[in-house]
Amino acid sequence: MGGCFFVRNSPLFLKFGVCGTLKFRRSCTAVNYSNIFRNFYSRVSAVEDCDYSSSSESEINVLAVKSGECRSTGLYFAVARVLKTLNVRIARDVCFSATVEKYGFDQSFSAFNMLMHIYARAEMETEVYALLRKIVYYCQKAELNLFGVSHALLCCDSDEEGLNFVLNVLVKFFALNLLFENALAAVAQARKLGIRPSIQSFNLLLKHLGEANERESVRTLFREMKSCGPFPDVQTYEVVMSFYCRMPRGTDGVYIEKASSFMKEMEIVGISPSVVTYGTFVLGLCRVGALEVAWCYIRGLKCNGHPCDCYCYTVVIHGFVKIGELDKAMQVFREMKSSGIAGNVYSYSILIEGFCRYGNVEIGLSLLEEMERCNIKPPIITYSSVLKGLSRNGFMEIALNLFKKIGASGCEYDTRAYNILIAGFSEQGDMESANRLIEDMMDNNLAPDYFSYESMIVGFCKIGSCNKALNFLDIMVEAGFLPRPYLFNRIVHEYCSKGQVEQALELIDKMTILGVSPNVFTYSAVVNRLCKEHKLRKALEVIPVMLKSNQPPNDVIYSILIDGLAKQASPGKALVLYTRMLKVGICPDVITLTILINVLGYAGRVGEAYKLFREMNSEGIDLDNYVYTSMIAAFCRNGDMTKAWNLFQEMTREGASPSVVTYTCLIDGFLKIRRTDIADMLINEMNRKTICHDLVFYRVLLRECQTLRNVDRAQHLFVEMKNRGIITD
Repeated sequence: MGGCFFVRNSPLFLKFGVCGTLKFRRSCTAVNYSNIFRNFYSRVSAVEDCDYSSSSESEINVLAVKSGECRSTGLYFAVARVLKTLNVRIARDVCFSATVEKYGFDQSFSAFNMLMHIYARAEMETEVYALLRKIVYYCQKAELNLFGVSHALLCCDSDEEGLNFVLNVLVKFFALNLLFENALAAVAQARKLGIRPSIQSFNLLLKHLGEANERESVRTLFREMKSCGPFPDVQTYEVVMSFYCRMPRGTDGVYIEKASSFMKEMEIVGISPSVVTYGTFVLGLCRVGALEVAWCYIRGLKCNGHPCDCYCYTVVIHGFVKIGELDKAMQVFREMKSSGIAGNVYSYSILIEGFCRYGNVEIGLSLLEEMERCNIKPPIITYSSVLKGLSRNGFMEIALNLFKKIGASGCEYDTRAYNILIAGFSEQGDMESANRLIEDMMDNNLAPDYFSYESMIVGFCKIGSCNKALNFLDIMVEAGFLPRPYLFNRIVHEYCSKGQVEQALELIDKMTILGVSPNVFTYSAVVNRLCKEHKLRKALEVIPVMLKSNQPPNDVIYSILIDGLAKQASPGKALVLYTRMLKVGICPDVITLTILINVLGYAGRVGEAYKLFREMNSEGIDLDNYVYTSMIAAFCRNGDMTKAWNLFQEMTREGASPSVVTYTCLIDGFLKIRRTDIADMLINEMNRKTICHDLVFYRVLLRECQTLRNVDRAQHLFVEMKNRGIITD
């Protein structure tokens, strides 16, 4: 039977040689399907002149049922053929579900099981993995129990090496596919059958359990390894420490004490930590904010001659940069270099990004130059950090020169680098340079993205070019980007600031057509502009439009309208609108209520204003200096200086700071009732608190000088106004 085994072109001969091939065949034919399997194996072996180095279609089609043979003849013929040739196409091309349809599940599973063990003895992991994947996917689709799959695969009468190999592939497959219960069950079944999983399988399973935050499973499996074997090695400790030092978000955080205990445990059991172990522990220290401890720990490693690499230092550097401690980050970097460990692309990039982010672009540039001198090629993301720092500080010419240098060095541009410069030029209003970059970007086969267009639109709005901004908005839409409401709002606000309300309303209609819903900020610009132009009727007509677009007015819109009505001397209409606001369930904020107090105060309805003021106080609304000043001004206009003074005293007690307007109202009120003593006291208090005087303040004093015919005092005030730079009329 063995004469045909040693065909020189046979993959078996090439893989194992004569002795190895004999051993391989003996172990394979020990599989617990021996009678039928040996039968068909002998039939295949009789064909001595076959060239088994090729992969013909007949080797796949051999699974077809032949007339006059038992139903499984073709299936086991194919298995025997694989044993002779180790043909990888069987594992790759044969579909398990199709085989089940032809031969039934039991026969198909038996054949695939044998195939897996054949490939396992040849240590062909890819093929074993492929066959297992087909079986598992079929079982999942058919809702069959996967626990039986692993049990059947491990119960074969095969040798220890083959079973170990199959077990390791099983564990790997289940772990990679997050089937942790099946992986742990396979390990438990193997232990019962006397099969010893490899340490590599356990380490792989622990790693994936940790990444999935299966905390209890990690602890249990690690304990089992220490009690039942295989005993943890340095990689096991690294995996478990990494789990405790890199706890995912949403957990209780890093367990640095647990990681520290593992370091001590390794020392007790005689396992020497590797540079990876030390790096993992340093990362854990940094993640809990113990940066100084991590730094001291690295110094201790260096003094005791333990391995320490650039990663350990870089983790600490990153930690200090993250909290803005750039001096300490540089100190760690210098210590690293002085200890003979060269900086790498990550350590330099982290420092460069940190210095540029916190405004020290010069050091960022010097580190970039040092990086290039050390023959470390900066990636585009590192260059982008410097470009962003330069742009943020307004050094656009230097940024552009560096950008050109990047291209000359052979480093490929990306969209982000272009966007940084486009945003920088747009911020400065240099839209010509920004537009050139857009064109250059497309010449380099890079398509502008959302942020490219956003920068251009915002830039044109900034210089007042609404039409050009709108043009880029159209290009943006044509390119397949749907602008956010923010971009439409920028153009709407710019149109309104220039008094072009009709164009703003047309743009709002365009928003709706494109499927972008206008929000309260969109309409507030229009309402505010119409109120400023004293077009209150048109402003009020915006409310039905908002309701129609399912965007009901909020307190901001009502505040603008109430303020507009108040300024047009329509306090009655303002109060009616306020009543309507309350009826639709909108709670006024402090701004709305301050406007109402002003409305009532100017209308002489001081009692109602004060009642509203006290209601605000009782409802827990924080009273700021504006609302206090409005109420004080109302009392002063009404000549009730006692209440005005009491409220002023309350204001200072409550911690609200009086402004120049507050003092001016009180001074004007006290001068009108001839209490110049209190007015002078308030003026002195203003000077003591260095509260700047404004034009209205001087007008009040000059009017008093005019009443008293005090020319000298008036001349003195004019000189003072001139010295303070206050223009007089």
